[in-house]
Amino acid sequence: MFEWMAWTTPVAVFFLCIALMLFGMTVWEIRSPTSLRRGFLPMETTRGDRLFIGLLAAAYVNLAFVGLSGKLVVWLALEAEPSIWISFVLSMILLVVIMRRG
Repeated sequence: MFEWMAWTTPVAVFFLCIALMLFGMTVWEIRSPTSLRRGFLPMETTRGDRLFIGLLAAAYVNLAFVGLSGKLVVWLALEAEPSIWISFVLSMILLVVIMRRG
């Protein structure tokens, strides 16, 4: 069923985190409905809006890292491509910042 995608441990962890976040946000929303709030994003957002924007940003960070990792080897004279865990950590930090301050 999932053979069409290159499932590595970081990819599986990334999608598992997304599924857990969606489940957690659903429970949180049922228990405590959200209201509009203004942060550094140029619009009023709810928790769900910030989660969606954060997940999009996290996906773009991961895609950019995958696209640039080959070039980083050349630019920084690395022996091997940098670990995908770096982009996972960066994208989760960005997601947390957007959720808390966005």
